Amino acid sequence: MRKKVMEQIYPYLLEKIVNQMESIYEKDKDLFECLTEIRIRVGRGCILKLFDREYMLPVNITNGDIEQILEKISNYSIYSIQNEINDGYITIKGGHRIGICGTCVIEENRISNVKNISSMNIRIARQVIGCSDKIYNELYKEGFFNTIIVSLPNNGKTTNIRDLTRILSNKGYTISVIDERSEIACMYNKVPQMDVGIRTDVINKCPKHIGIKMAIRSLAPDIIVVDEIGKKEDIEEIYGAVLSGVKLLVTAHGNSVEEIKKGEIGKLIEKNILTYEGLRKLEDELHELKVVKRQEVAQKIKEAREQGDLS
Repeated sequence: MRKKVMEQIYPYLLEKIVNQMESIYEKDKDLFECLTEIRIRVGRGCILKLFDREYMLPVNITNGDIEQILEKISNYSIYSIQNEINDGYITIKGGHRIGICGTCVIEENRISNVKNISSMNIRIARQVIGCSDKIYNELYKEGFFNTIIVSLPNNGKTTNIRDLTRILSNKGYTISVIDERSEIACMYNKVPQMDVGIRTDVINKCPKHIGIKMAIRSLAPDIIVVDEIGKKEDIEEIYGAVLSGVKLLVTAHGNSVEEIKKGEIGKLIEKNILTYEGLRKLEDELHELKVVKRQEVAQKIKEAREQGDLS
């Protein structure tokens, strides 16, 4: 991990921050393995957040320092990353995300610029290959079925859904990932920075409900993967996706299934869409429509033609 940070993050950092990090590493060899965030704030220095501790670096951060970091990130063309700045974050090589905080300029009910940038949060991207092996082996013995992963924030939802996507894709499923905030595949220069499998297509930075519709229309997925569902429009498109024969792998914030039942997601659970029994019921209904009802309609049309009722 130290090599990864040195190659992918150090080039954007101030020399005074890099020097302090190397100094800490001499005393704490777990620094880079446990590093999760580098928080940089004007007038308040820099903090390294690790899994279970943090380091406050004795450096002074100025407005000029923030501008210098932005210039490095944009390759000295701020205009080229303006859309990312307006979104509040920039994805760099390796899938690391740099959160931006400042004064938002609102025009026509949308952010047109973020000025007076006062702080940054560099989140270290990690992929834990194999973390979902147990989930895969226990749940999908009879093949994949609709799945929702529920947990509180920072408990591994995205990490697990990414690894399951990798496994399922490499096992033969065609997958569409709707990556609204570039957290699953972490796209950079058209290439996923995380391994999401060889049969995976990524719709990046697209609202979930729109991305689901796009995937169904043009990508013919076996499975659609969506992180952190919850809005009414998301639920409506998920229901439509299942009725069209596509399966879902999704996550949601919550302390328990009982808790999420109280929100919009509860509608999916009530309809039995996100359960094994519900999947079987829907598959039976689809088979009834495609095979039995279709044959019945075809027979009635044939009889009508024979009797001269249809030209």
